[in-house]
Amino acid sequence: MLKQYKEAIEKSNIISKTDVAGIITFVNDEFCKISGYSREELIGANHNIVRHPDVEESKFKLLWETINAKEIYKDTVKNLAKDGSIFYVNTTVIPILDEDENIVEFVAIRYDVTKEVFYKEELLRRELELQELNRTLEKRVQEKTKELEKLNVTLHSRVKKEIAKNEEKRQVMFWQSRLASLGEMLANIAHQWRQPLTELNLTIFNMKKAAFNEDEEEVTKLYGESKNIIKNMSKTIDDFTNFFKPDKDKEPFSVSDSVREAISLLEKLITTEMIAIKMDLHEIKVLGISNELTQVIINLIKNSSDAFVQNSILIREINITAKEENGYALIELQDNAGGIKEKSTYKVFEPYFTTKHASQGTGLGLFMSKMICEKGMHGSLDVKSKKNITTFSIRIPIEPIND
Repeated sequence: MLKQYKEAIEKSNIISKTDVAGIITFVNDEFCKISGYSREELIGANHNIVRHPDVEESKFKLLWETINAKEIYKDTVKNLAKDGSIFYVNTTVIPILDEDENIVEFVAIRYDVTKEVFYKEELLRRELELQELNRTLEKRVQEKTKELEKLNVTLHSRVKKEIAKNEEKRQVMFWQSRLASLGEMLANIAHQWRQPLTELNLTIFNMKKAAFNEDEEEVTKLYGESKNIIKNMSKTIDDFTNFFKPDKDKEPFSVSDSVREAISLLEKLITTEMIAIKMDLHEIKVLGISNELTQVIINLIKNSSDAFVQNSILIREINITAKEENGYALIELQDNAGGIKEKSTYKVFEPYFTTKHASQGTGLGLFMSKMICEKGMHGSLDVKSKKNITTFSIRIPIEPIND
């Protein structure tokens, strides 16, 4: 049994023995294999034959002080193989004493940790690279935030000019609601970022776990995913900046492109709330401002999302269609979020009317959407609800209308 124990230890560890002067007197096959030296080259040589020149002298001084004091020494040691390659071993050096408590030799038991050390160094390098990417992203966020603030100031100035041109109460309320919409959209940026930040933290955690398990392929995969998440977060800032550009000249635009832009901006919300979006969009062009129609679609989808949650709907579906009908572009958004009570369908477009809790809505969203359709696009926005199905219908004239 003693022989079997000895064989088990020798085959699973890197073992050497030296005399009190550090001259090698025994090495096992594993030591020869990792160092690249033959047994003949090692026996009789000083143990520093595998010493790496980068290792500080103080480490060896501590080693000798410890083992000469008849204590066990443990450390992770960087060594140099015969072919010049580097290997790392977790080392335990044990002094062997005779009956008179005198040191007669030293036994060193090691195991190879080269991969673990290299993984750790690679992980550290990639973490530093991710930190640099984060710093760059943070700088871009600050720049884009300043741009949004400037756009907000510009929008506020334009609101004042419009109010001065027309004192009509509904028109004033319309522009006030546009400012409220800006606040909601800025909140959307925070919402769009919340999920990817969670994903980024989880990915980095999994990267560390994969490195510990020596799964280099998984580390590389997770590293790529981290870079993609950061890239998509950066793109989100660009998307919302483009959305608020104060370009108000009316021009022909594609209804289907505007709808898809709204869905793209709400992609994270749609995914998080597990909403199935089905689309049947014909290619129709109308005269107006694409961003305004996009804003209306965003408001309608967000209303549906809130209704799904409020009414505890498990299977959540929104169908969006766009077709030409009697000289109009007809866009219909239909959801199965539980419907609207008949008495409320007549009030949903009134300012400050809402079926939500006060903390969830102001009631300006649908009023603002209706005003955009009527005043901005010379069209209409209507709603009908039946058997838990609600349908919002937007009609925009295809023929240009002179203001």
